Amino acid sequence: MMKKCFEFKKRKYGMIGLGEIMLRLSAPVNEMIFQGNTFDKQIGGSELNVAAGLESLGIRSAIISKIPDNELGRFVKKMVRAHGVSDDFLIYDESPNKRLGVYYYEYGAYPRKPTVIYDRSHSSFMNIDINELNNDMFKRTEIFHLSGITLGLSKELGELSLELIKKFKETGTLVSFDVNFRSTIWSEEESKKTIEKILPFVDILFISEESLRKMFGKTGELEDIIREFSKENNIKIIATTKRIVESPKKHDFSSVIYNGEENKFYTSKPYLNIDVVDRIGSGDAYLSGVLFGILKYNNLKKAIDFGNAMSVLKNTVTGDLSCVDFKLVERTIKDYNSNEVTSELNR
Repeated sequence: MMKKCFEFKKRKYGMIGLGEIMLRLSAPVNEMIFQGNTFDKQIGGSELNVAAGLESLGIRSAIISKIPDNELGRFVKKMVRAHGVSDDFLIYDESPNKRLGVYYYEYGAYPRKPTVIYDRSHSSFMNIDINELNNDMFKRTEIFHLSGITLGLSKELGELSLELIKKFKETGTLVSFDVNFRSTIWSEEESKKTIEKILPFVDILFISEESLRKMFGKTGELEDIIREFSKENNIKIIATTKRIVESPKKHDFSSVIYNGEENKFYTSKPYLNIDVVDRIGSGDAYLSGVLFGILKYNNLKKAIDFGNAMSVLKNTVTGDLSCVDFKLVERTIKDYNSNEVTSELNR
């Protein structure tokens, strides 16, 4: 019988995440941003995407964020609720300078790559303060999750994140962290300095091979690097994904999960020739699938199966937030394990 990953406390929430919620304005498919006159309005944000993915699979989740107390903020609240995510920890900014961060998205078509333009400076989330937060939350979740995006938005948010991590850890809450490096936010050197402060508190780490090699200067075979990184930082579980981009609309996807206590790697065959409708949020969907496998089954084989399937399926729908449900994911895993997906895609 496979050993359990963690001992859970049967708390109300499976996961609470901290992160900015943004307004996404997308140009029509295959149009360039400067070409047309309309945008499709949606919401997104790394930690919210993970929470929504977990909710779609049946795990109660919540998001800590700060949004403007106006029509855009109310749109965000409506959409958060529509995806089943709890808004118990949303804070409403009533200041004269309140604003919702925005990003603009342009779909790619080979050889033109997708384009993202951010307009998030001085958003309400940038001014979130620990005194505004509900102290009850620290004992109400199994996992606290955040990403390097949140850490990198400002020095103050980096300090707040570390403080919250410590408070959650004091109550026996697990910490999940996604490095999710973005060069548009900060440099690898800045990122490394901040991330190293929180690594001692992390139980579940999501990190790319590129970040392990470039940011942390690791060399050698990937398995040796992951094993060494887990031991150095006392991180129990490390997950990394591998995406091969054939074109903006055709990808291959696989992943690896390592359990430091077992000194064991969990791998699987890749999904091939994925039809990519919208790549945004597919990495977050992977996280939600992995965390679901851990929270629901306490099993890393289940975690990698659900992580891979969630990511692949998210690529096939528009918007940042995953809307696929448990039955679709389970059916996809079953087909994939019986080679039906691979054979169908390779005809």
